[in-house]
Amino acid sequence: MAKTAEIERYLSEALSVDSFKDYGPNGLQVEGRPDVKRLVSGVTASLAFIEAALAAGADLLLVHHGLFWRGQDGRLTGWLRRRLAPLFAADANLLAYHLPLDAHPEWGNNAALGALLGWQADRRFGEQQLGFSAPLTLEINEAGLQALLRERLGREVTLCPGDGRPLRRVAWCTGGAQSYFEAAIASGADAFVTGEISEPQWHLARESGVAFVAAGHHATERYGVQRLGAHLAERFGLEHQFIDLDNPA
Repeated sequence: MAKTAEIERYLSEALSVDSFKDYGPNGLQVEGRPDVKRLVSGVTASLAFIEAALAAGADLLLVHHGLFWRGQDGRLTGWLRRRLAPLFAADANLLAYHLPLDAHPEWGNNAALGALLGWQADRRFGEQQLGFSAPLTLEINEAGLQALLRERLGREVTLCPGDGRPLRRVAWCTGGAQSYFEAAIASGADAFVTGEISEPQWHLARESGVAFVAAGHHATERYGVQRLGAHLAERFGLEHQFIDLDNPA
């Protein structure tokens, strides 16, 4: 057994939570029992994930995308009530870490995606230094980059081709980080990888000459929370299970 409060204190310091300006609260979003033994991690605190985690015996849930975001009016109705009700009924805790988990150099989404793809970051870029950049040690072209992401992530990815230049440096930022594209270019990237691409970004990518790969918001953010969950399990003697609910977005 471990103390929920002790785990949250540890993560607040280890993830440098107070140093980030975020879109919602990081840390304990739903308080349950004070002592926990089974941790279940996942990408998003959806109703499907909450129900699956509780069915797996979780008394502590760990996610990247939590329940509360800037702009919500705070009423516990509709979808929010339906997500909260089973957590309260089970006396379960929910921890959520957004930008602090994206940024962490060991357990973060960007670090984990880089490791999956064989990239060792030597630069950071963008607002709050969330973006990662690495030299490409193996020769690869745009089609090869697309194929690598398709194979490693197990899904189709969207490539907006660049100008065919040699790919010597790749930049990436998981999830919905398409706004980091210009900062990636300024950092010297020949290709940029993130989760999503919008209509205006497609044109900017074509005009910039830098290849842009949209590999899926969910798909690029599956790995950090798994790493963090495994670390917590080892440090605090918890059982840990990662539950991945497929999401094509």
